[in-house]
Amino acid sequence: MDFSEIVKSRRAASFFDPSKPVPQETLKRLVEMAAQTPSSFNFQPWSLVALENSEDKARLRKLAMDQPKITDAPLVLLVLGDRDAWKKGSEPFETNFDKMVEAGMPKEQYGWLADTAAKLYGQSEEAQQAFACKNAGFFAMSLMYAAKSLGLESHPMDGFDHDAVKKEFHIPDNYWIPLLIAVGYFDRSKEYPKAKWRKSFEDLVVAFS
Repeated sequence: MDFSEIVKSRRAASFFDPSKPVPQETLKRLVEMAAQTPSSFNFQPWSLVALENSEDKARLRKLAMDQPKITDAPLVLLVLGDRDAWKKGSEPFETNFDKMVEAGMPKEQYGWLADTAAKLYGQSEEAQQAFACKNAGFFAMSLMYAAKSLGLESHPMDGFDHDAVKKEFHIPDNYWIPLLIAVGYFDRSKEYPKAKWRKSFEDLVVAFS
């Protein structure tokens, strides 16, 4: 399946086959494919909580508007955006800088990177939130396209109690959860979702005077 077909055929599937788990090697491949997503200064401010256990998914379902697909899907991903990944001294910042040095960046650029990141992403709580959600959103879309390429279906969800989910799954305060993604194999006894309306080129490309 080429990329144009992946884009055209991906759907937000609501029905999953609960008897067909996602193999661990497929999950690993899915995540590693999505890990190629670009990010701000390559900080990669995202992480995942992967729920496969039925009890964990049941706990999540209670906090997510009782959506059946959460327990029907064999895998649910909590996509996390790290609001602190731009900060000097954080693991993402320091690891990324070390890798940049290995690739040829002068060590003397450390201060420039720290100052620039702080100016762009640390100027306000709103900027930090935008940094986390923007980059985690890139990663989430890559996960859904990668899933389709591997024969899996997915469904992004934002209908959940954010603070309650963080508390229930012990997620640190520096993370925001932009969305949940149900992942699995489609229940073939159900009708596959039809394509929905999308804006045209003329709708999308705008100019303002």
